[in-house]
Order: sequence, then C-alpha cells, then structure tokens
Amino acid sequence: MHPVHDVDALLLLALGLSAKRRPAGLVDIMAAVDLIQEAVPADAKLIEAFERLSRHGLIQAVDGAYRLSEAAEEIIAGLPRKAEAAERLFLIKDELSVYAMPADQPPVIVAPEEVAAALVVHKAAAASTAKNLLVPKPKSVDTSKSRPGQRQRKPMPARRRKD
Repeated sequence: MHPVHDVDALLLLALGLSAKRRPAGLVDIMAAVDLIQEAVPADAKLIEAFERLSRHGLIQAVDGAYRLSEAAEEIIAGLPRKAEAAERLFLIKDELSVYAMPADQPPVIVAPEEVAAALVVHKAAAASTAKNLLVPKPKSVDTSKSRPGQRQRKPMPARRRKD
C-alpha cells in the first residue's frame, strides 16, 4: 500500500482501540483518536482515510459501524503493548508500507455530515462530567515503597553474643 499517510495509521490504531469487542461508531472512533493524539484531523482527511483503508481491505462497515478486517487486526496485534502512541503509529506506518494490497474492495463512504456530527457529540461528551472509559487511569504519585494492604514487620531484636 503506497503512499502511507499519517491519518491512515491513526485511524487504524483508533479503530483497534474502539472496536475490540464490537464494531465502533464514529463517536467511539473520535474518542479514540482524541485519546491517541489530542488534535483530531480534519473531516476531509478522515473521510479519505476511511475510503483508502477500506479499498485496501483493512476497514469494514457493519450496520453503520466500523471494524478492522483480519489483516488489520494482525497489524494491530503485532504492536508492542507497552509502547507509546507515537511509537505504535510509526510501527503501523511501517507495516502499511509493506502491506500486500489485495484486489480493490468496495470503499466505505462516510458522509462529511456524519463525521462533523460525531465530532460535535464527542466534544460535548468530553465537556460533560461523564466518565470516558477510553481514558487511561492516572498513575499514583506515591513515593513510599509499601504496598497497600501489607503491614510492616517489626525488626528482629538484636541478638546478644554469648562469650
């Protein structure tokens, strides 16, 4: 698949995050894109990426929602789990550059109004106090070495030497 765009890798990673158990809607995909990189790409770029990736057989439309194909799931499954988002995006772009493109598949056409509406819904949800389940848990800043639920042992008394 040549050329590889940054938006392609971002969309594949976002779909990998949002469509793990079931096909993801556009709002879920926007939430995942926002989680990966705080700036959501322009509507036109996202629409082109949907069309391009679906032509290459990497994205499938299922009843108004979207999911990864088996080939795309293999690309996502090969990523290191503890890598940062930038490193994952780079590895996806690398995999896409050597991807053997099958025959042209029918493209997934996403209307600009749908993308704009999903972005508005996502921004409204982000502004509300509702909990976004895609946001990672904050790490604690506790500097103590003790683990919660574990009590400290008393030090052993000093042994006296017998002379």
